[in-house]
Amino acid sequence: MVTGDKEKAELLNAFFASVFSQKESHLQPQQHEMDEGFGEIQPQIGKQVVQEHLATLNEFKSSRPDQLHPRVLKELAEVISEPLAIIFESSWRMGEVPADWRRANVVPIFKKGKKNDPNNYRPVSLTSIPGKILEKIIKEVVCKHLETDAVIANSQHGFTKNKSCQTNLISFFDRVTSWVDTGNAVDVAYLDFSKAFDKVPHNLLANKLVKCGLDKTTVRWICNWLSERTQRLLTNASSSSWKEVTSGVPQGSVLGPVLFNIFINDLDEGLEGTIIKFADDTKLGGIANTPEDRSRIQSDLNRLERWAETNKMKFNRDKCKILHFSRKNGMQRYRMGDALFNSSMCEKDLEVLVDNKLNMSQQCDAAAKKAIRILACINRSIVSRSREVILPLYSALVRPHLEYCDQFWAPQLKGEMLTSGNVSRGGQLK
Repeated sequence: MVTGDKEKAELLNAFFASVFSQKESHLQPQQHEMDEGFGEIQPQIGKQVVQEHLATLNEFKSSRPDQLHPRVLKELAEVISEPLAIIFESSWRMGEVPADWRRANVVPIFKKGKKNDPNNYRPVSLTSIPGKILEKIIKEVVCKHLETDAVIANSQHGFTKNKSCQTNLISFFDRVTSWVDTGNAVDVAYLDFSKAFDKVPHNLLANKLVKCGLDKTTVRWICNWLSERTQRLLTNASSSSWKEVTSGVPQGSVLGPVLFNIFINDLDEGLEGTIIKFADDTKLGGIANTPEDRSRIQSDLNRLERWAETNKMKFNRDKCKILHFSRKNGMQRYRMGDALFNSSMCEKDLEVLVDNKLNMSQQCDAAAKKAIRILACINRSIVSRSREVILPLYSALVRPHLEYCDQFWAPQLKGEMLTSGNVSRGGQLK
């Protein structure tokens, strides 16, 4: 147990670094992959584009490892936009990223569980602001290519245009409920990757960037951006020593989510069942009436395990669960590797509670209880009951809990409607 800021920073940074995959000897796509890839491009970045990005900076954010404060960059946008455009264009064309852009101050964000367990913190990287502006420019090019060529599979709903948690839940359970309504038994496997964003092997990602059709110039820049990265952790006024980043896509970066989608895109290949993803959160479902049906689901799980081994990823088997739908379900025990899946009566799916009867009562109760707790807090803390004070607080703090994915779990029973209606009218505020 450590209590000093310096010791906490060192401990957390050492833990975050221990998660990384082993460093590869080189970070470039294999030569035959590059030969088959698309040709070079001649990047052109205008002064106006850079100036527009600088104008949108939040001047209240802190400075990064390069000590360039966003307020300075924003106020000098008209002066520095042209030299920055020259630097950006040169960096992209030559595929060389300044060392300062590959250094990150990591801020630990607590998730849930015990606060004294380093495993319960998420490392968010704060990197150079000029570097992030170039990331935004390159991301626009990458996303345009992905959309034009329909590279990303329809099963991916995370960090994807016009898709969300809600579209993920509705599209998947629309199929599940149609199976159940026609009298079928259905099994759904909830799969959880362990430290997915931090374990992405850079060399495998580089090869997948070429396979998805990105031009060599952009691939070369991304490879250089990922290589020889370092990070240190900040806690209050103290910082840790620098650690090398040997794998992963930086959480908190602009390009990170897009690169992860490209990396995990081929997870679907060869599967017979229905799979759907939100970034790394994955569900696999299928009809399970006969032994042959259940054998197909097990075969799909075996394929997913082989994919993880090939791509140097790892499933968190303790968090992988099975939901069995329908009364005549055979309650098959599935396995991944040498570990059996645990059956579950109810699972939190993208923060929505789904039970094995497809009944949304638990989710309605949970959402109402969250909202009521916040209403009670507002009631105790705020003296005024004027509309000008209460309405913004209610809109910002209470309504999101009642409206999150509500098209999916909307109350159907009279009791659920009464509970939700009472909260929506601000029942605790008197």
